Amino acid sequence: MQNRRETREVVLKALYAAELSGETADEISTKIIKPSFEADDDKTIKEFADKLFYRALNIKEEATIMVADNLKNWELDRLAALDRIILIMGITEFLHFDDIPTKVTINECIELAKKYSTFKSGKFVNGILESALRSLKEQDRVNKTGRGLIQKRLS
Repeated sequence: MQNRRETREVVLKALYAAELSGETADEISTKIIKPSFEADDDKTIKEFADKLFYRALNIKEEATIMVADNLKNWELDRLAALDRIILIMGITEFLHFDDIPTKVTINECIELAKKYSTFKSGKFVNGILESALRSLKEQDRVNKTGRGLIQKRLS
């Protein structure tokens, strides 16, 4: 049985493949995501993987602009591909996963960056995600529901 951290790793690999291979999202899903969950009976973890993968691809352009807007003294084209993909995944979770606390998303992205990029990437990813989250909150675009999460405004 996979957990969400392992699932995020599979999605990171799939998004990286999408970045480099030129294959369609469905082809990548068939080659990377689906085989990772063949022996897993937990449908919710499979759904989480698919949703994160496809939503990250769908908002890639918007999330990339958001990353660029939050870079200080750095150029987007100098950003490591893995760091950029991890940031896109984090922004996707902020916007489309109401049940995942933002702190969990940030911590998971930091761990992915440390594991797959460099140790310093963890601090970098943390800074960019914190800044992006602040911007999204100012725009009232982060709506989290449930215990210990940001509550939707009742206006």
